[in-house]
Amino acid sequence: MRHIAKHALAGASLIVLKGEEDDPVNVVTKALDELSKTVDERLKAVEGKSIDPKLDERIKALETKANRPSAGDGKTDKEADEAERKSFGTYLRYGNAAPADELKTLTVSSDTQGGYLAPKEMATEFVRDLTLISPVRAIASVRTTSSPSIAYPKRTGITNAKWKGEGQAQEGSEPSFGQVEIPIREVNTFVDISNQLLADSAGEAEAEVRMALAEDFGAKEGAAFVKGDGVLQPEGFMTTSGIGSVANGHATNLSADALIGMMYALPAQYRSAGTWAMNGTTLGVIRKLKDGQSNYLWQPSYQAGQPETILGRPVVEMPDMPDVASDAFPIIFGDFSGYRIVDRLSLSILVNPYLLATNGLTRIHATRRVGGGVIQPAKFKRLKMATS
Repeated sequence: MRHIAKHALAGASLIVLKGEEDDPVNVVTKALDELSKTVDERLKAVEGKSIDPKLDERIKALETKANRPSAGDGKTDKEADEAERKSFGTYLRYGNAAPADELKTLTVSSDTQGGYLAPKEMATEFVRDLTLISPVRAIASVRTTSSPSIAYPKRTGITNAKWKGEGQAQEGSEPSFGQVEIPIREVNTFVDISNQLLADSAGEAEAEVRMALAEDFGAKEGAAFVKGDGVLQPEGFMTTSGIGSVANGHATNLSADALIGMMYALPAQYRSAGTWAMNGTTLGVIRKLKDGQSNYLWQPSYQAGQPETILGRPVVEMPDMPDVASDAFPIIFGDFSGYRIVDRLSLSILVNPYLLATNGLTRIHATRRVGGGVIQPAKFKRLKMATS
């Protein structure tokens, strides 16, 4: 029996003695006791060992997750769907004014929180600043030419007839002549544009560049017609010699009497076709001037398409005219047919895709050839801000 018990309960250390232990029941009972004691000791040994901290954290996290309420807060799938439909209906009715618990957290203000889902719209309308251009062409005399310059014969004097009595001999005289030459000047520039931008903008980029060039060239030639130096630019009517001036009588304050005197300093033929030219600042000052009967010198336009008038003659606002200041010439009056503009080449735009092709660029060249000058100075008078 001792041999049988020893083999039946493997793993237990059994010391079987003779005597009462020869009883099979006692032998098996002692073997089970020894086995239970051995298992308890091994469990205690295992529990005494240190557990890996990371493993311990994972076990705690799993226990915490297992203790949480269910994802649906105890609701069935049908109840969850009904709640979502209710929230969506509330948002459709109230929009952003819906209760806070009905609004979602995706926002337009933050790209990472949903802003990418509401992309900005690229408008086809361009925002452009105003380009101020002196409208000299509208009132001047404009011609065209195919030559690098144009010369106008000019009579500088008349014959010298004299009153004679009967029998007195006549005296000869000769009129004098000269010429006025207007050379053609050139203004140009170029713009480089990426080929990718030209392709991706569907022609909008090139159209905007062309418009920018037209506005720039218009402003440049308008300024030259007013105050050009005549060297590389057309000669401006404010810088040319030969135009007479009338003193304002005060260095800084515009005089209504000076404007009247300035107007009537021209011959009647020129005066009846005359036009005032000044900038907006000066025009604002003149609008406050009155004559001796307290009537404003400036009069508004009473008919659509008709200009404003000063002393009965139209006024044109030219932004390139000087402001009112001591020794300045802020106003000019006269028949602007005495200023000649000669066009040789209208704005020419040449697109060159080959010059910078290796750099992925297209160069756009722009050129304008035009001349300008005063051919009859006697048709103008300028106001000088001085006492005499």
